[in-house]
Amino acid sequence: MVHVIAKYGVSERLACRILGQHRSTQRKIPRQPEDEAALTADIIALATQYGRYGYRRITALLRDAGWWVNKKRVERIWRREGLKVPQKQPKKGRLWLNDGSCIRLRPEYPNHVWSYDFVEDRTHDGRKFRMLNLIDEFTRECLAIRVSRKLKAVDVIDVLSDLFILRGIPGHVRSDNGPEFVAKAVREWIPAVGAKTAYIEPGSPWENGYCESFNSKLRDELLKGEIFYTLQEAQVIIENWRRHYNTVRPHSSLGYRPPAPEVLVPASKLAPRPILN
Repeated sequence: MVHVIAKYGVSERLACRILGQHRSTQRKIPRQPEDEAALTADIIALATQYGRYGYRRITALLRDAGWWVNKKRVERIWRREGLKVPQKQPKKGRLWLNDGSCIRLRPEYPNHVWSYDFVEDRTHDGRKFRMLNLIDEFTRECLAIRVSRKLKAVDVIDVLSDLFILRGIPGHVRSDNGPEFVAKAVREWIPAVGAKTAYIEPGSPWENGYCESFNSKLRDELLKGEIFYTLQEAQVIIENWRRHYNTVRPHSSLGYRPPAPEVLVPASKLAPRPILN
């Protein structure tokens, strides 16, 4: 409007009448909320730290940090700042089939169905290491990630036995037909302690969809962006990511809540109460 008035030399009153606008719209100075700069800075910081998160997941993190903000405002700032999630490669297959084992055996409560699988990566010197990932399919919590140069059937039993003691024995343990999972020692040990095995059909990774989904997040959000110089460094960084995944990372399937958020208990509730005579 200012450019129209200056170029054609017409009055503000005439220009507003021609354009059908109220004169007050030309005098009101647009104002941004006082916290706009701080919110923008936090959004950019989170987008930089979590490069694979979109504005919805960033909104959940902002709320956890104490911001009273809705996703529409975050989306507006997100687009204004030109933020976007980098383009991913197209998926090559579906995680679910109508007759897949994820349909036949759906998790119904915590400790109902656990699933595990292996993921491989390399340290900076080119040497391979393996990760045994184990999750609770109902809560989506990653129960353990064992990192080692070699992992065999005895390591599978070792990881399961530690978790059985800490969390109890699950109803079923789902896995593919890898040699470490179908080894005689594993097949005999799991039923002996009171759980059941649930093997997927050979060549059908989508039947282990929960664990496959977790593996893709691990690779997309951590492994593709980290250089591990030693095995010990990989163990520490991966374990820190696992804790972040469980306690901080918002999950869309859980209403953008983490699977196992940390709960702060007041010290007053932990201190022993005095005994009154």
